[in-house]
Amino acid sequence: MFVSLLAGLSMFTVRGASNDQLEVYSWWTGPGEEEGLAAMAKSFEGANPGVRFVNAAVSGGAGSNAKAILASRLLANDPPDSYQRHAGLELLDDVRSGKVQDLSDMYREQDWAKVFPKGLVNNLTIDGKIYAVPVNIHRANLIWYSPKALKELGLAGPPKTWAEFLQQADVIKAKGKTPLAVGPEWTQKHLMETVLLGELGADKYERLWSGGISWLSPDVTSALDVYTKVLATSDVKSAAGDWQPQLDKVFSGSAVYAVMGDWSSSYLEQSKKLAYKSDYDVVASPGTDGVYDFLSDSFTLPTGARRPDLARKWLIECGSTAGQNLFNPLKGSIPARTDADAALYHGYLEWALQQWRDPKMRIVGSLTHGVVANNAYNAEIDSALGLFVQHGDQGKFARTVEQQFRETQ
Repeated sequence: MFVSLLAGLSMFTVRGASNDQLEVYSWWTGPGEEEGLAAMAKSFEGANPGVRFVNAAVSGGAGSNAKAILASRLLANDPPDSYQRHAGLELLDDVRSGKVQDLSDMYREQDWAKVFPKGLVNNLTIDGKIYAVPVNIHRANLIWYSPKALKELGLAGPPKTWAEFLQQADVIKAKGKTPLAVGPEWTQKHLMETVLLGELGADKYERLWSGGISWLSPDVTSALDVYTKVLATSDVKSAAGDWQPQLDKVFSGSAVYAVMGDWSSSYLEQSKKLAYKSDYDVVASPGTDGVYDFLSDSFTLPTGARRPDLARKWLIECGSTAGQNLFNPLKGSIPARTDADAALYHGYLEWALQQWRDPKMRIVGSLTHGVVANNAYNAEIDSALGLFVQHGDQGKFARTVEQQFRETQ
């Protein structure tokens, strides 16, 4: 039986519960993701007769509400049996504080290194160990548009570089439209990430997050110059309240492009009833063709889990071909595994899966979505970027994030 609990009651309900249940904590309460989790839960219960899957999902705030409540539970040494994190350095605080268990042996037992791309495994590894199992893959470096709108504007296609985008922006503004729609601050950070990737290239992009190159270097300064110019073509002064109304501006005709992750395809198709290729289309963001800027939802084995044996079985479900194929077509994402059944994925997801499986594809991690920067550093970037967007002091932004990198590692 699949049970959904109110977040505020879950810790009390489970504390006095019997040993035949597994509490899994996530922020999956929206359309598609909730159904995907339910499908995996049903599969898990079927494989473990007599075990009840307790869904302790917390809604709201794009995961921020869930993370806040989880932090309190971990601090009180009252963890769920497994909980969701974005794959990568978002998990670093939990690793350093001993809140999660090393899963490297499980990776060897399940041969996951053979079916998860090397670039993904590298970004999952913290100090030589792996602490989470990825369920899915999303792509951050994408630019969305209406083919009809481009044709009406006389544009041959979406821009391949940010320099070409700026040229197109002049044409678009002359026709009375906004070249680029943006949303709240996190979407502006998402945009900065894709501009940095497009201008620096994958190698320098990765070195920026590891401290291999400075925010004050000429290459990064030039990339930030481009970001400043790109942002100036946007509607940042009247930014949308979230990513959905950001996209709405593009498909209502007031704006032409939006940079956003590929959860957009599910929204456009299911909520807006738009058809891939005819009503909407998408390509890699300028300068990033051949690069997959990924983020991933993953699950952990917390220290002190009441049923670590069941938690391990849940993690195997999450990493399995069957589990990922149950979840991802409903969620609107693709499996992390490269051997999942491609016939289950259609439209945009079919293209995304082809890209993910391409052995020539370079895989890098997302800044905005928790892969390449720890929580403290990411928070400092957020603060500095907010001031930069407000006041336009690019030099101060670069100096601040350079200093904060040293102080937050």
